[in-house]
Amino acid sequence: MTIRLYDTSARQIRDFTPLRPGCVSIYLCGATVQAAPHIGHIRSGLNFDIMRRWFEYRGHDVTFVRNVTDIDDKIIRKAAEQNRPWWSIGYENERAFDDAYTALGCLPPTYEPRATGHVTEMIEMMRTLIERGHAYEADGSVYFDVRSWPSYLELSKQDLDEMRQPAEEGITGKRDPRDFAMWKAAKPGEPDWETPWGRGRPGWHLECSAMAHKYLGSAFDIHGGGLDLIFPHHENEIAQAKAFGDDFARYWVHNAWVTMSGEKMSKSLGNSVLVSEMVKQWRPIVLRYYLGTPHYRSTIEYSEESLREAESAFARIEGFVQRVVEKAGEVEPAAEVPPAFAEAMDDDLGVPQALAVVHTTVRQGNSALAADDKEAAVARLAEVRAMLGVLGLDPLDAHWAGEGDRGEDLHGVVDSLVRLVLDQREAARARKDWPTADAIRDQLGQAGLVIEDSPQGPRWSLGPR
Repeated sequence: MTIRLYDTSARQIRDFTPLRPGCVSIYLCGATVQAAPHIGHIRSGLNFDIMRRWFEYRGHDVTFVRNVTDIDDKIIRKAAEQNRPWWSIGYENERAFDDAYTALGCLPPTYEPRATGHVTEMIEMMRTLIERGHAYEADGSVYFDVRSWPSYLELSKQDLDEMRQPAEEGITGKRDPRDFAMWKAAKPGEPDWETPWGRGRPGWHLECSAMAHKYLGSAFDIHGGGLDLIFPHHENEIAQAKAFGDDFARYWVHNAWVTMSGEKMSKSLGNSVLVSEMVKQWRPIVLRYYLGTPHYRSTIEYSEESLREAESAFARIEGFVQRVVEKAGEVEPAAEVPPAFAEAMDDDLGVPQALAVVHTTVRQGNSALAADDKEAAVARLAEVRAMLGVLGLDPLDAHWAGEGDRGEDLHGVVDSLVRLVLDQREAARARKDWPTADAIRDQLGQAGLVIEDSPQGPRWSLGPR
Protein backbone atom coordinates (compact mmCIF):
# COMPACT_ATOMS: atom_id res chain seq x y z
CA MET A 1 0.00 0.00 0.00
CA THR A 2 2.99 2.34 -0.37
CA ILE A 3 2.26 5.19 -2.75
CA ARG A 4 5.24 6.24 -4.86
CA LEU A 5 5.64 9.62 -6.58
CA TYR A 6 8.15 11.13 -8.98
CA ASP A 7 9.94 13.83 -7.00
CA THR A 8 11.36 16.53 -9.28
CA SER A 9 13.96 17.54 -6.71
CA ALA A 10 15.31 13.97 -6.51
CA ARG A 11 14.78 13.23 -10.24
CA GLN A 12 13.39 9.83 -9.32
CA ILE A 13 10.31 8.02 -8.04
CA ARG A 14 10.29 7.90 -4.25
CA ASP A 15 8.17 6.11 -1.66
CA PHE A 16 5.75 8.62 -0.20
CA THR A 17 5.83 8.96 3.57
CA PRO A 18 3.66 11.75 5.00
CA LEU A 19 4.91 14.03 7.73
CA ARG A 20 1.94 13.04 9.85
CA PRO A 21 0.68 9.47 9.55
CA GLY A 22 -2.74 9.40 7.94
CA CYS A 23 -2.56 13.03 6.81
CA VAL A 24 -1.38 14.54 3.52
CA SER A 25 -0.76 18.25 2.91
CA ILE A 26 -0.63 19.57 -0.66
CA TYR A 27 0.04 23.07 -1.99
CA LEU A 28 -0.77 23.61 -5.67
CA CYS A 29 0.07 26.77 -7.58
CA GLY A 30 -3.33 27.76 -8.87
CA ALA A 31 -4.70 30.35 -11.23
CA THR A 32 -3.13 33.65 -12.18
CA VAL A 33 -6.37 35.38 -13.03
CA GLN A 34 -5.44 37.72 -15.87
CA ALA A 35 -7.62 35.80 -18.33
CA ALA A 36 -10.19 33.02 -18.53
CA PRO A 37 -8.78 29.47 -18.39
CA HIS A 38 -7.93 27.28 -21.34
CA ILE A 39 -7.69 23.50 -21.07
CA GLY A 40 -3.95 23.70 -20.46
CA HIS A 41 -4.58 25.68 -17.27
CA ILE A 42 -7.18 23.23 -16.01
CA ARG A 43 -5.08 20.11 -16.63
CA SER A 44 -2.99 20.82 -13.53
CA GLY A 45 -6.09 21.12 -11.35
CA LEU A 46 -7.43 17.83 -12.76
CA ASN A 47 -4.17 15.94 -12.21
CA PHE A 48 -3.95 17.01 -8.59
CA ASP A 49 -7.66 16.36 -8.07
CA ILE A 50 -6.99 12.74 -9.03
CA MET A 51 -3.97 12.65 -6.69
CA ARG A 52 -6.11 13.97 -3.86
CA ARG A 53 -8.88 11.45 -4.56
CA TRP A 54 -6.35 8.59 -4.52
CA PHE A 55 -4.85 9.67 -1.20
CA GLU A 56 -8.35 9.89 0.24
CA TYR A 57 -9.21 6.45 -1.11
CA ARG A 58 -6.09 5.13 0.62
CA GLY A 59 -7.47 6.50 3.90
CA HIS A 60 -5.53 9.76 4.25
CA ASP A 61 -7.02 13.03 5.48
CA VAL A 62 -5.97 15.51 2.78
CA THR A 63 -5.47 19.24 3.24
CA PHE A 64 -5.40 20.68 -0.27
CA VAL A 65 -4.44 24.33 -0.79
CA ARG A 66 -4.75 25.89 -4.25
CA ASN A 67 -3.96 29.59 -4.34
CA VAL A 68 -5.24 32.41 -6.53
CA THR A 69 -2.67 34.93 -7.79
CA ASP A 70 -4.89 37.99 -8.05
CA ILE A 71 -2.17 40.63 -8.44
CA ASP A 72 0.77 40.53 -10.83
CA ASP A 73 2.24 42.31 -13.85
CA LYS A 74 -0.08 40.59 -16.34
CA ILE A 75 -3.23 41.55 -14.45
CA ILE A 76 -2.08 45.15 -14.19
CA ARG A 77 -1.32 45.28 -17.93
CA LYS A 78 -4.74 43.81 -18.76
CA ALA A 79 -6.42 46.40 -16.56
CA ALA A 80 -4.61 49.21 -18.36
CA GLU A 81 -5.43 47.79 -21.79
CA GLN A 82 -9.13 47.44 -20.94
CA ASN A 83 -9.36 50.61 -18.85
CA ARG A 84 -10.79 48.65 -15.93
CA PRO A 85 -9.85 48.34 -12.23
CA TRP A 86 -7.25 45.60 -11.70
CA TRP A 87 -9.45 43.86 -9.14
CA SER A 88 -12.37 43.55 -11.57
CA ILE A 89 -10.12 41.65 -13.99
CA GLY A 90 -9.13 39.31 -11.16
CA TYR A 91 -12.64 38.67 -9.84
CA GLU A 92 -14.09 38.01 -13.29
CA ASN A 93 -11.43 35.47 -14.21
CA GLU A 94 -11.36 33.87 -10.77
CA ARG A 95 -15.04 33.06 -11.27
CA ALA A 96 -14.24 31.68 -14.73
CA PHE A 97 -11.64 29.35 -13.20
CA ASP A 98 -14.08 28.25 -10.49
CA ASP A 99 -16.68 27.49 -13.16
CA ALA A 100 -14.15 25.47 -15.16
CA TYR A 101 -12.96 23.43 -12.17
CA THR A 102 -16.56 22.72 -11.21
CA ALA A 103 -17.63 21.83 -14.75
CA LEU A 104 -14.86 19.24 -15.00
CA GLY A 105 -15.67 17.70 -11.63
CA CYS A 106 -12.76 18.92 -9.49
CA LEU A 107 -13.39 18.78 -5.75
CA PRO A 108 -13.16 22.21 -4.09
CA PRO A 109 -9.85 22.84 -2.29
CA THR A 110 -9.67 22.84 1.48
CA TYR A 111 -8.42 26.44 1.27
CA GLU A 112 -8.17 28.75 -1.74
CA PRO A 113 -6.34 31.88 -0.55
CA ARG A 114 -5.90 35.03 -2.61
CA ALA A 115 -2.50 36.65 -2.71
CA THR A 116 -3.86 40.12 -1.89
CA GLY A 117 -5.28 38.80 1.38
CA HIS A 118 -1.82 37.90 2.73
CA VAL A 119 0.28 41.04 2.48
CA THR A 120 0.79 41.04 6.26
CA GLU A 121 2.38 37.58 6.09
CA MET A 122 4.57 38.71 3.18
CA ILE A 123 5.83 41.72 5.12
CA GLU A 124 6.72 39.52 8.08
CA MET A 125 8.63 37.14 5.83
CA MET A 126 10.58 39.98 4.18
CA ARG A 127 11.41 41.55 7.55
CA THR A 128 12.89 38.28 8.80
CA LEU A 129 14.86 37.68 5.59
CA ILE A 130 16.34 41.20 5.71
CA GLU A 131 17.33 40.72 9.36
CA ARG A 132 19.06 37.45 8.46
CA GLY A 133 20.97 38.97 5.56
CA HIS A 134 19.11 37.12 2.80
CA ALA A 135 17.20 40.12 1.43
CA TYR A 136 17.72 43.86 1.08
CA GLU A 137 15.78 47.02 0.25
CA ALA A 138 16.70 49.25 -2.68
CA ASP A 139 14.70 52.20 -4.02
CA GLY A 140 11.55 50.99 -2.28
CA SER A 141 11.79 47.42 -3.62
CA VAL A 142 12.95 44.36 -1.70
CA TYR A 143 15.17 41.75 -3.36
CA PHE A 144 16.32 38.29 -2.37
CA ASP A 145 20.11 37.94 -2.38
CA VAL A 146 20.57 34.65 -4.23
CA ARG A 147 24.25 34.35 -3.34
CA SER A 148 23.34 34.42 0.34
CA TRP A 149 21.65 31.05 -0.08
CA PRO A 150 24.16 28.37 -1.18
CA SER A 151 21.43 25.87 -2.05
CA TYR A 152 19.79 28.19 -4.59
CA LEU A 153 18.87 26.29 -7.79
CA GLU A 154 18.74 22.91 -6.00
CA LEU A 155 15.41 22.13 -7.70
CA SER A 156 16.23 23.07 -11.30
CA LYS A 157 19.87 21.89 -11.03
CA GLN A 158 21.25 25.00 -12.75
CA ASP A 159 24.63 26.66 -12.27
CA LEU A 160 24.25 30.14 -10.79
CA ASP A 161 27.35 31.46 -12.54
CA GLU A 162 25.94 30.43 -15.92
CA MET A 163 22.39 31.61 -15.23
CA ARG A 164 20.87 34.87 -16.40
CA GLN A 165 17.84 36.13 -14.50
CA PRO A 166 15.17 37.52 -16.86
CA ALA A 167 15.18 41.30 -16.96
CA GLU A 168 12.35 42.97 -15.02
CA GLU A 169 11.05 46.25 -16.34
CA GLY A 170 11.55 49.19 -14.01
CA ILE A 171 13.64 47.24 -11.49
CA THR A 172 16.54 49.23 -10.05
CA GLY A 173 19.05 48.85 -7.25
CA LYS A 174 19.86 45.13 -7.56
CA ARG A 175 23.20 44.06 -6.14
CA ASP A 176 23.29 41.14 -8.55
CA PRO A 177 21.23 40.92 -11.77
CA ARG A 178 20.13 37.42 -10.69
CA ASP A 179 18.57 38.62 -7.44
CA PHE A 180 14.80 38.51 -7.69
CA ALA A 181 12.14 40.95 -6.53
CA MET A 182 10.12 40.00 -3.47
CA TRP A 183 8.42 43.39 -3.33
CA LYS A 184 8.11 46.00 -6.07
CA ALA A 185 8.10 49.72 -5.34
CA ALA A 186 4.91 51.61 -6.15
CA LYS A 187 4.40 53.04 -9.62
CA PRO A 188 1.83 55.69 -10.61
CA GLY A 189 -1.54 54.17 -11.42
CA GLU A 190 -0.70 50.73 -9.99
CA PRO A 191 -2.15 49.13 -6.83
CA ASP A 192 0.07 49.36 -3.77
CA TRP A 193 0.20 48.57 -0.04
CA GLU A 194 2.08 50.19 2.82
CA THR A 195 5.23 48.48 4.12
CA PRO A 196 8.20 49.52 6.32
CA TRP A 197 10.11 50.12 3.06
CA GLY A 198 7.48 52.27 1.37
CA ARG A 199 4.39 51.58 -0.68
CA GLY A 200 4.44 48.85 -3.29
CA ARG A 201 3.07 45.49 -4.29
CA PRO A 202 4.15 41.88 -3.84
CA GLY A 203 6.31 39.86 -6.18
CA TRP A 204 4.86 36.64 -7.55
CA HIS A 205 7.28 34.28 -5.80
CA LEU A 206 6.81 35.78 -2.34
CA GLU A 207 3.04 35.32 -2.52
CA CYS A 208 3.18 31.51 -2.61
CA SER A 209 5.88 31.17 0.06
CA ALA A 210 3.80 33.26 2.45
CA MET A 211 0.50 31.47 1.72
CA ALA A 212 2.02 27.99 1.96
CA HIS A 213 3.46 28.91 5.38
CA LYS A 214 0.14 30.37 6.55
CA TYR A 215 -2.02 27.37 5.67
CA LEU A 216 0.37 24.41 5.88
CA GLY A 217 2.98 25.55 8.39
CA SER A 218 6.75 25.37 8.20
CA ALA A 219 6.76 21.95 6.54
CA PHE A 220 4.29 20.11 4.34
CA ASP A 221 4.22 17.07 2.10
CA ILE A 222 3.74 17.97 -1.56
CA HIS A 223 4.16 21.11 -3.64
CA GLY A 224 2.66 20.87 -7.13
CA GLY A 225 2.40 22.80 -10.36
CA GLY A 226 3.20 22.76 -14.05
CA LEU A 227 6.66 22.02 -15.43
CA ASP A 228 7.05 25.65 -16.49
CA LEU A 229 7.01 26.73 -12.83
CA ILE A 230 10.17 24.85 -11.78
CA PHE A 231 12.24 27.92 -12.62
CA PRO A 232 12.06 30.64 -11.63
CA HIS A 233 8.90 30.40 -9.52
CA HIS A 234 9.39 27.24 -7.48
CA GLU A 235 13.12 27.75 -7.24
CA ASN A 236 12.57 31.19 -5.75
CA GLU A 237 9.84 29.94 -3.43
CA ILE A 238 12.27 27.39 -1.98
CA ALA A 239 15.00 29.98 -1.42
CA GLN A 240 12.68 32.40 0.37
CA ALA A 241 10.94 29.81 2.51
CA LYS A 242 14.05 27.94 3.61
CA ALA A 243 16.02 31.10 4.28
CA PHE A 244 13.05 32.21 6.39
CA GLY A 245 13.42 29.02 8.43
CA ASP A 246 10.82 26.70 6.91
CA ASP A 247 11.57 23.14 5.85
CA PHE A 248 8.95 23.75 3.16
CA ALA A 249 7.87 20.98 0.73
CA ARG A 250 9.24 17.45 1.02
CA TYR A 251 8.12 16.31 -2.45
CA TRP A 252 7.90 18.33 -5.66
CA VAL A 253 5.40 17.03 -8.25
CA HIS A 254 5.03 18.65 -11.68
CA ASN A 255 2.53 17.96 -14.43
CA ALA A 256 3.33 18.25 -18.14
CA TRP A 257 1.67 20.62 -20.59
CA VAL A 258 -1.13 20.52 -23.09
CA THR A 259 0.45 21.46 -26.42
CA MET A 260 -0.72 22.48 -29.87
CA SER A 261 1.63 21.86 -32.80
CA GLY A 262 4.32 20.98 -30.30
CA GLU A 263 4.13 24.27 -28.39
CA LYS A 264 2.84 24.79 -24.86
CA MET A 265 -0.74 26.02 -24.91
CA SER A 266 -0.70 29.64 -23.78
CA LYS A 267 -2.44 32.95 -24.24
CA SER A 268 0.70 34.59 -25.58
CA LEU A 269 0.94 32.07 -28.44
CA GLY A 270 -2.68 32.62 -29.36
CA ASN A 271 -3.30 28.87 -29.42
CA SER A 272 -5.44 28.45 -26.36
CA VAL A 273 -8.78 26.63 -26.19
CA LEU A 274 -11.04 28.16 -23.55
CA VAL A 275 -12.83 25.77 -21.22
CA SER A 276 -16.00 27.88 -21.43
CA GLU A 277 -16.11 27.24 -25.20
CA MET A 278 -15.00 23.61 -25.04
CA VAL A 279 -17.87 22.61 -22.74
CA LYS A 280 -20.31 23.91 -25.35
CA GLN A 281 -18.85 21.49 -27.91
CA TRP A 282 -17.99 18.51 -25.71
CA ARG A 283 -19.55 16.95 -22.64
CA PRO A 284 -17.56 18.03 -19.57
CA ILE A 285 -17.13 14.42 -18.43
CA VAL A 286 -15.50 13.65 -21.81
CA LEU A 287 -13.15 16.62 -21.38
CA ARG A 288 -12.21 15.29 -17.96
CA TYR A 289 -11.53 11.87 -19.47
CA TYR A 290 -9.40 13.45 -22.19
CA LEU A 291 -7.33 15.65 -19.86
CA GLY A 292 -7.20 13.41 -16.79
CA THR A 293 -6.44 9.96 -18.15
CA PRO A 294 -2.98 10.42 -19.74
CA HIS A 295 -0.13 10.15 -17.23
CA TYR A 296 0.34 13.48 -15.49
CA ARG A 297 4.00 13.65 -16.58
CA SER A 298 3.11 13.03 -20.25
CA THR A 299 2.48 15.87 -22.69
CA ILE A 300 -0.98 15.98 -24.28
CA GLU A 301 -0.92 17.12 -27.91
CA TYR A 302 -4.33 18.67 -28.48
CA SER A 303 -6.42 17.71 -31.48
CA GLU A 304 -10.10 17.23 -32.17
CA GLU A 305 -9.33 13.72 -33.38
CA SER A 306 -7.88 12.73 -30.01
CA LEU A 307 -10.90 14.24 -28.28
CA ARG A 308 -13.21 12.16 -30.48
CA GLU A 309 -11.19 9.07 -29.55
CA ALA A 310 -11.62 9.95 -25.86
CA GLU A 311 -15.34 10.41 -26.43
CA SER A 312 -15.62 6.98 -28.07
CA ALA A 313 -13.59 5.30 -25.31
CA PHE A 314 -15.72 6.83 -22.58
CA ALA A 315 -18.91 5.95 -24.47
CA ARG A 316 -17.93 2.27 -24.23
CA ILE A 317 -17.63 2.58 -20.45
CA GLU A 318 -20.81 4.59 -20.10
CA GLY A 319 -22.77 2.22 -22.33
CA PHE A 320 -21.87 -0.71 -20.10
CA VAL A 321 -22.90 1.22 -17.00
CA GLN A 322 -26.26 2.11 -18.52
CA ARG A 323 -27.00 -1.43 -19.70
CA VAL A 324 -26.37 -2.96 -16.27
CA VAL A 325 -28.47 -0.30 -14.53
CA GLU A 326 -31.33 -0.96 -16.97
CA LYS A 327 -31.11 -4.66 -16.23
CA ALA A 328 -30.41 -4.66 -12.48
CA GLY A 329 -31.28 -1.23 -11.14
CA GLU A 330 -28.98 0.86 -8.96
CA VAL A 331 -25.60 -0.71 -8.19
CA GLU A 332 -23.40 0.75 -5.44
CA PRO A 333 -19.62 1.09 -5.97
CA ALA A 334 -17.53 -1.74 -4.56
CA ALA A 335 -15.78 -1.08 -1.25
CA GLU A 336 -12.38 -1.68 -2.88
CA VAL A 337 -10.96 -1.23 -6.36
CA PRO A 338 -9.38 -4.26 -8.09
CA PRO A 339 -5.77 -4.94 -6.97
CA ALA A 340 -4.32 -4.23 -10.44
CA PHE A 341 -5.97 -0.79 -10.46
CA ALA A 342 -4.61 0.00 -7.00
CA GLU A 343 -1.13 -1.18 -7.98
CA ALA A 344 -1.14 1.15 -10.99
CA MET A 345 -2.34 4.15 -8.99
CA ASP A 346 0.19 3.52 -6.21
CA ASP A 347 2.97 3.61 -8.80
CA ASP A 348 3.26 7.37 -9.46
CA LEU A 349 -0.45 7.70 -10.21
CA GLY A 350 -0.32 5.41 -13.23
CA VAL A 351 -3.73 6.42 -14.57
CA PRO A 352 -3.22 4.93 -18.09
CA GLN A 353 -2.48 1.51 -16.59
CA ALA A 354 -5.35 1.91 -14.13
CA LEU A 355 -7.68 2.85 -16.99
CA ALA A 356 -6.70 -0.33 -18.81
CA VAL A 357 -8.07 -2.24 -15.81
CA VAL A 358 -11.32 -0.27 -16.13
CA HIS A 359 -11.70 -1.23 -19.79
CA THR A 360 -10.83 -4.87 -19.09
CA THR A 361 -13.49 -4.98 -16.38
CA VAL A 362 -16.01 -3.38 -18.76
CA ARG A 363 -15.30 -6.08 -21.36
CA GLN A 364 -15.79 -8.77 -18.72
CA GLY A 365 -19.06 -7.13 -17.72
CA ASN A 366 -20.27 -6.99 -21.31
CA SER A 367 -19.49 -10.69 -21.69
CA ALA A 368 -21.52 -11.38 -18.56
CA LEU A 369 -24.42 -9.39 -20.01
CA ALA A 370 -24.22 -11.35 -23.26
CA ALA A 371 -24.34 -14.59 -21.24
CA ASP A 372 -27.28 -13.22 -19.22
CA ASP A 373 -25.16 -13.56 -16.05
CA LYS A 374 -26.75 -10.76 -14.07
CA GLU A 375 -24.77 -11.43 -10.88
CA ALA A 376 -21.39 -11.20 -12.64
CA ALA A 377 -22.45 -8.09 -14.57
CA VAL A 378 -23.49 -6.35 -11.35
CA ALA A 379 -20.20 -7.31 -9.66
CA ARG A 380 -18.21 -5.87 -12.57
CA LEU A 381 -20.24 -2.65 -12.52
CA ALA A 382 -19.58 -2.26 -8.78
CA GLU A 383 -15.85 -2.52 -9.49
CA VAL A 384 -16.07 -0.13 -12.43
CA ARG A 385 -17.91 2.46 -10.35
CA ALA A 386 -15.30 2.22 -7.59
CA MET A 387 -12.49 2.83 -10.11
CA LEU A 388 -14.30 5.61 -11.94
CA GLY A 389 -15.03 7.30 -8.62
CA VAL A 390 -11.29 7.58 -7.93
CA LEU A 391 -10.82 9.16 -11.37
CA GLY A 392 -13.82 11.47 -10.96
CA LEU A 393 -15.49 9.85 -13.97
CA ASP A 394 -18.42 7.89 -12.52
CA PRO A 395 -21.38 8.79 -14.79
CA LEU A 396 -23.77 7.82 -11.98
CA ASP A 397 -22.21 10.29 -9.54
CA ALA A 398 -24.54 13.11 -8.55
CA HIS A 399 -22.16 15.68 -10.06
CA TRP A 400 -22.78 14.33 -13.56
CA ALA A 401 -26.50 13.67 -13.11
CA GLY A 402 -28.27 14.59 -16.33
CA GLU A 403 -25.02 15.75 -17.93
CA GLY A 404 -24.95 12.89 -20.39
CA ASP A 405 -28.20 13.84 -22.05
CA ARG A 406 -26.80 16.90 -23.89
CA GLY A 407 -29.91 18.91 -23.22
CA GLU A 408 -32.36 17.41 -20.76
CA ASP A 409 -35.27 19.41 -22.15
CA LEU A 410 -34.92 17.83 -25.59
CA HIS A 411 -34.22 14.28 -24.50
CA GLY A 412 -37.83 13.23 -24.05
CA VAL A 413 -38.84 14.69 -27.41
CA VAL A 414 -35.97 12.95 -29.23
CA ASP A 415 -36.73 9.69 -27.44
CA SER A 416 -40.35 9.74 -28.59
CA LEU A 417 -39.37 10.42 -32.21
CA VAL A 418 -36.68 7.72 -32.24
CA ARG A 419 -39.13 5.24 -30.72
CA LEU A 420 -41.54 5.83 -33.61
CA VAL A 421 -38.80 5.02 -36.11
CA LEU A 422 -37.66 1.99 -34.10
CA ASP A 423 -41.24 0.69 -34.05
CA GLN A 424 -41.19 0.83 -37.87
CA ARG A 425 -37.92 -1.07 -37.87
CA GLU A 426 -39.33 -3.72 -35.50
CA ALA A 427 -42.35 -4.10 -37.78
CA ALA A 428 -40.02 -4.65 -40.76
CA ARG A 429 -38.03 -7.23 -38.80
CA ALA A 430 -41.26 -9.03 -37.79
CA ARG A 431 -42.22 -9.48 -41.45
CA LYS A 432 -38.60 -10.44 -42.25
CA ASP A 433 -38.10 -7.34 -44.41
CA TRP A 434 -34.39 -7.18 -43.56
CA PRO A 435 -33.38 -4.58 -46.21
CA THR A 436 -35.90 -2.09 -44.80
CA ALA A 437 -34.86 -2.82 -41.18
CA ASP A 438 -31.19 -2.37 -42.06
CA ALA A 439 -31.87 0.83 -43.99
CA ILE A 440 -33.69 2.34 -41.00
CA ARG A 441 -30.79 1.43 -38.73
CA ASP A 442 -28.28 2.94 -41.18
CA GLN A 443 -30.27 6.17 -41.44
CA LEU A 444 -30.38 6.49 -37.66
CA GLY A 445 -26.64 5.88 -37.58
CA GLN A 446 -26.06 8.67 -40.10
CA ALA A 447 -28.06 10.94 -37.77
CA GLY A 448 -25.58 10.18 -34.98
CA LEU A 449 -27.51 7.49 -33.10
CA VAL A 450 -26.23 4.07 -32.05
CA ILE A 451 -28.90 1.31 -32.03
CA GLU A 452 -28.39 -1.78 -29.89
CA ASP A 453 -30.70 -4.78 -29.95
CA SER A 454 -31.20 -6.33 -26.51
CA PRO A 455 -33.52 -8.97 -25.03
CA GLN A 456 -35.62 -6.08 -23.71
CA GLY A 457 -35.89 -4.56 -27.19
CA PRO A 458 -33.90 -1.98 -29.16
CA ARG A 459 -32.24 0.91 -27.31
CA TRP A 460 -30.60 4.02 -28.66
CA SER A 461 -27.82 6.30 -27.54
CA LEU A 462 -25.92 9.24 -28.98
CA GLY A 463 -22.82 8.01 -30.76
CA PRO A 464 -19.43 9.70 -31.11
CA ARG A 465 -19.58 12.87 -33.15
